[in-house]
Amino acid sequence: MKSAISVQYLGHSCFLIATPKAKILIDPFLTGNPKAAAKAEDVECDFILVSHAHADHYGDAVSIAKRTGATLIAVYELALHAGAQGVKVEPLGCGGGKDFSFGRVQLTIAHHTSSVDGPSGPVMLGSPVGFLIRIEGKTIYFAGDTALTMDMQLLGERKQIDLAMLPIGDHFTMGMEDAAEAVRMLKPKLTVPMHYNTFEAIQVDPGVFVREAGKHGYQVEVMQPGASITL
Repeated sequence: MKSAISVQYLGHSCFLIATPKAKILIDPFLTGNPKAAAKAEDVECDFILVSHAHADHYGDAVSIAKRTGATLIAVYELALHAGAQGVKVEPLGCGGGKDFSFGRVQLTIAHHTSSVDGPSGPVMLGSPVGFLIRIEGKTIYFAGDTALTMDMQLLGERKQIDLAMLPIGDHFTMGMEDAAEAVRMLKPKLTVPMHYNTFEAIQVDPGVFVREAGKHGYQVEVMQPGASITL
């Protein structure tokens, strides 16, 4: 018998997935996030997934991992960067995956960049990724920061996605029209928008995304920071 999965939205692109086996935190940008629904020092987790190295995603990953002992899962270069700071890490390559105590994580293609600030400018830390998470018989797709890509059509054809988390804020990622097309290709049972309205540059009306995805016959749930859904 499969157990229920709780998915809590903590703001921007941060989610906390809870099952009886583990708590999985994704892209923990909490400190300095005006939309954060929790403080970094209050979050408990067993694993942390980081899609790329930008501060609004890598965020509090290292400090939370050190405090909780959580394992950080990320693309190879980013994982090594965190590991050098004393964090337990699991480096993966895009397209690769691994079975963990709670289920399976596979890294997917995301079209974006990935860097941290260095003394002379940005320092690249591998490729950005998304995640396919197979847990308690459910499949969750976290797209990360990405443009619309035909790879999403392959995911929709090959995977039965129960929940898709898609950026809609435009400017740095795909906007609402492209995100609605992504929904059409992915064919998820439910979609949750993310990466919008945190900053002025990504201010949008998520209701537009709901309507555009609805034209393709797909359900979208706009989650307020702090809200949870059950799969």
